[in-house]
Amino acid sequence: MKTKDMILTAMFTALITVGAFIKIPVPVCPFTLQFFFTTLAGVLLGAKKGALAVSVYVLLGLVGLPVFSSGGGIGYILHPTFGYLIGFVGGAYITGMIVHGGKLTMTRLFGGCFAGLFMVYSLGMAYYWAISQFWLNDPIGIWPLFLYCFLLAVPGDICLCILSAVLGKRLLPVLQRSYKTVS
Repeated sequence: MKTKDMILTAMFTALITVGAFIKIPVPVCPFTLQFFFTTLAGVLLGAKKGALAVSVYVLLGLVGLPVFSSGGGIGYILHPTFGYLIGFVGGAYITGMIVHGGKLTMTRLFGGCFAGLFMVYSLGMAYYWAISQFWLNDPIGIWPLFLYCFLLAVPGDICLCILSAVLGKRLLPVLQRSYKTVS
């Protein structure tokens, strides 16, 4: 990996960490900017480097650094929202794979961002349900799961998908030009 790639990957790991602590006060459901920075990592860095930046963030939290919105440590694996962190890794990967899979268009950018959003919520909700059901012994029904883990949270993340796509359209050509001048 080139030095520039390592710097960008580390920068996005730091941005995701900061995003965990930028909390937008919304009733019932905490809203942070983690999703924005994980999606932007996929858009700007591509599938592998974007997923690497998010993976480093998750590993830092699991070894005990308080980088998650509610702390850190290996015990976080048993937290119902840990599935969203796993989803961030998969979301960054699929976003980067779609965005960098062909000619840069707004359709490709929106498709990549929304595919990443689908990945995050699919893994996050499934994990939340499983932990509630089998570990916490406090089963959650499908409707409350859908309401609290999707309907209340997704409008803000849809806005972040749109913002990520627009920023990607502007920033990707700049990044690609800078790679050509360095090479």
